[in-house]
Amino acid sequence: MKTISKLIIAIIFFSAFSASAQNTTSTNNSTTANSTEMKTYLIERDIPGAGKFSPDQLKAISQKSCTVLKEMGPDIQWIQSYVTGDKIYCVYKAKNEELIKEHATKGGFPANVIMEISSGISPATAENK
Repeated sequence: MKTISKLIIAIIFFSAFSASAQNTTSTNNSTTANSTEMKTYLIERDIPGAGKFSPDQLKAISQKSCTVLKEMGPDIQWIQSYVTGDKIYCVYKAKNEELIKEHATKGGFPANVIMEISSGISPATAENK
């Protein structure tokens, strides 16, 4: 089971930075004050039975998260989440870890592990010269 969790974390890690790299490229490598201050985080949420949630349950969770994010303002963004058996792995951008914790508290869902992502690689990394 730990091997599966590590594999999922690796997949999320690579996906997050591939998306981040694509977004940077699509904006002609320009940066704004907001994007330079934001960090990327991987959040592990222990939610028993998450992998068996219905589409309506997942929609409700998503709506709750979006409502809280809207109230919190532009210093935190939800990028993507991945649902597994008993966990949800989320990729967020935020100014700091405290905002991730605040979002979890206000939303009523756990943030059991919060990791700042320092860099990323993808198959394209192997091709760069």
